[in-house]
Amino acid sequence: MLAAAPAFAADTRLELPLQDLINSPEAKAAGIDGSVRFYLAGQKTPAVVSRFGEDVTNKKTNGVGKSDAESCRWVALSALKALQEGAKDRGANAVIDIVSYFKKKEFRSATNYECHAGGIMSGVAFKATYAKVK
Repeated sequence: MLAAAPAFAADTRLELPLQDLINSPEAKAAGIDGSVRFYLAGQKTPAVVSRFGEDVTNKKTNGVGKSDAESCRWVALSALKALQEGAKDRGANAVIDIVSYFKKKEFRSATNYECHAGGIMSGVAFKATYAKVK
């Protein structure tokens, strides 16, 4: 039985649209309140007035009983919530230059984030900069 365990350690890479997630009812329910705006690297942003440093968030969630997309959306909301709180703590109104940073490997897209879903766990990591924008 133990020899078969690695077969359950699937790792499916998904690219999902960030803006759809931010605009979803689930985002509001998770506490994404609109006070902080999120911009992926390569996405057009308003003029940056000041920057407050870089941060990395690395979140995992239980994927059991959920589809890969569902668990990825859930864990991405957790990562966004952490970035939102970090921005508020610093007096920022935006999180800019967001890149996916799974296992410290950058994935850049102006529209999508990267998630890795397994049989048991799903994970999202973001690297981003806190900023004040106009």
